[in-house]
Amino acid sequence: MNLSSSKTNIQITADSFVDDRLQMLENLVGNMDALVYCNLYDEFWTMIFASAGCKDLTGYNPNDLIFNNLISYEKITFEKDRKMVRDKIDEAVKLGTRFEIEYRIQHANGSIIWVSERGNPIYNDQGQIHAIKGLIQNITKRKNIEQSLRDTESRYRSIFENAIEGIFQTSPNGRYLMVNPALARMYGYNSPEDLISALNNIQQQLYVASGRREEFVQAIENHQNVQNFESLVYKKDGSTIWISENARMVYDEVGVLLYYEGTVEDITARKSYDAQLEHQATHDSLTGLPNRYMLNDRLQQCINFADRYKNKIAVAFIDLDQFKLINDSMGHEVGDQLLLIMSQRLSSCVREIDTVVRLGGDEFVILITNIDNVNDISLSMQRILTSVAEPCMINELDYLVTCSVGISIYPDDGVEPNALLKNADSAMYKAKKAGRNNYQIYTKALNKALTERVMMEYKLRLAIEHDEFLLYYQPKVDFATGLISGAEALIRWQPPGEELIEPMRFIQIAEETGLIEKIGEWVLTTACKKAKELKEKTGRPFPIAVNVSPRQFRQPNLAETIKQILEATELDSDCLELEITESTLIDDAAKFIETLHSLKKIGVKLAIDDFGTGYSSLAYLKDFPIDRLKIDKAFVSSLEKDPANMAILKAIIVLGQSLGMKVIAEGVETGYQYDYLKSIGCDELQGYYFSKPLPEIGLEALVMNQSKLK
Repeated sequence: MNLSSSKTNIQITADSFVDDRLQMLENLVGNMDALVYCNLYDEFWTMIFASAGCKDLTGYNPNDLIFNNLISYEKITFEKDRKMVRDKIDEAVKLGTRFEIEYRIQHANGSIIWVSERGNPIYNDQGQIHAIKGLIQNITKRKNIEQSLRDTESRYRSIFENAIEGIFQTSPNGRYLMVNPALARMYGYNSPEDLISALNNIQQQLYVASGRREEFVQAIENHQNVQNFESLVYKKDGSTIWISENARMVYDEVGVLLYYEGTVEDITARKSYDAQLEHQATHDSLTGLPNRYMLNDRLQQCINFADRYKNKIAVAFIDLDQFKLINDSMGHEVGDQLLLIMSQRLSSCVREIDTVVRLGGDEFVILITNIDNVNDISLSMQRILTSVAEPCMINELDYLVTCSVGISIYPDDGVEPNALLKNADSAMYKAKKAGRNNYQIYTKALNKALTERVMMEYKLRLAIEHDEFLLYYQPKVDFATGLISGAEALIRWQPPGEELIEPMRFIQIAEETGLIEKIGEWVLTTACKKAKELKEKTGRPFPIAVNVSPRQFRQPNLAETIKQILEATELDSDCLELEITESTLIDDAAKFIETLHSLKKIGVKLAIDDFGTGYSSLAYLKDFPIDRLKIDKAFVSSLEKDPANMAILKAIIVLGQSLGMKVIAEGVETGYQYDYLKSIGCDELQGYYFSKPLPEIGLEALVMNQSKLK
């Protein structure tokens, strides 16, 4: 073997291997997306080697930087970063360690980019720093991402720290992991750290309602989130506030629940406002009592309670008897004060478990619960009647008010709220009829009577439309001549196919419902037509008397209405006589007298009906422009049995005639009554002794026959 030749071949192979490695290294460096460099450790970082990546990184060709041909690397390093870069490399040189620095450079196009430089110093044989070699990469994209993250974190941190709403994270076992300052303030803590430290058991320390945390967890697990979860919670000082929570569940990458996170809003003000609105909607603004909108709810609760404990409920419907008169005459201020006093009195008469409701106006309802014996109601009602009837001092004046009370019992008188209230109202109506200042308990008989009354009212309205009324006339006789001096018109109701209905069965209903105004106008018109007709047939005036109800008499346009009727029927005004009962005087004596004078100006005759049983006084009587006094038949009918009535009759006749009035006796039925009244100078009579009330044809026949006898 030729040793020299072998050595030569080995050398060729080694040189070829080195060349290949150098070529591979050069290719590797040339293709790197970075700048591989070597620069002197001098003032300008003078490049002595720069890889092809220099162009992409800096915008300059490698030769532009090598030996600072065009620009030095020191120059393209961002001015504000140069000292920091120099200091870092100097430190690595001193320690003889590698370094890694992130800083900015200015690209050839003028843009600023971020780079990361990793390198190490190169020393000569004497251990002196000779150069630096390393790698510089473009990290602008990463830096931008990091900056974006920092900006985002900063924004969200600002939102978290400055949010008005509370923000939280809580562990599944009920501990706070993170809260913001707003939540800490909301709960009364100085800082989030104080809150997290103090509240280590949310269920027991935060929520007022037991089990509320479990409800929160259940709600959020059912839907993966919860919205508007409202709760009453404790603050640090023990006071309470209302909060509304919105929250969601947060899991890790494998689906394990990490925590709940969400927001908290203090809704105490809204809750308070809602409660105020609810109270206003369900309570009377004047008295503060529950109102009619709450009544059904309360009554249903009472019914449920009674069913559970097998006892009874009393529903008491209360109406103040004289309230309207006081309210209208003294003004609403006094009326309101009176209602306040009455509401307080009613409330003081019942137990805490009972309910007093103001329906409106002067109507109240009391719900009395837990009744075992209906007789127990009597004591409560007596307390109420006594308390209400005590004088009320308002503006240094005493006012006296009583009440009428109707009572229905559950379940005896109804099982539904509306039925109980309706029946109690019906019983109250009966109490009014019984003279007021009393209480009545609902009965089936009462229900029957009230049902008949409702039907009567319904039929009465139809009767007006269908012209079902007619007039009967009872003649009046002059004691001196024995002749008919006129007649009183008396209304009757004749429904088709039914018996004649007497006025006592429907006049009061007509009065209460206001139908009397239409009916009264019809009576006046019909009576005037008949008086006109009889005058024409007999050739002499024939006065007809018509009763004017209290409600009619209070009409402000009564005089004008009568004047129009007289004009329409062409009847002389002195042929119409209006009979007014004394009871009309009780409401307003001054107004009563004023109306009498306005009627008298028209020229009609005026009479006081049922005299002696009403409310007028002799002081008023002298001021009445009255033509006749009609003695109530109660004094005449008992004349034989009660001699004391003789003196009363004499006194009335003397009184009336002394004031220039004629006196007529009603209800004369016997010869004894006739003879006595004639003997004491009574002017006229009316009664069965002479004639019962007659239909129109009968009256006309009687009058015409008497005219022929003359």
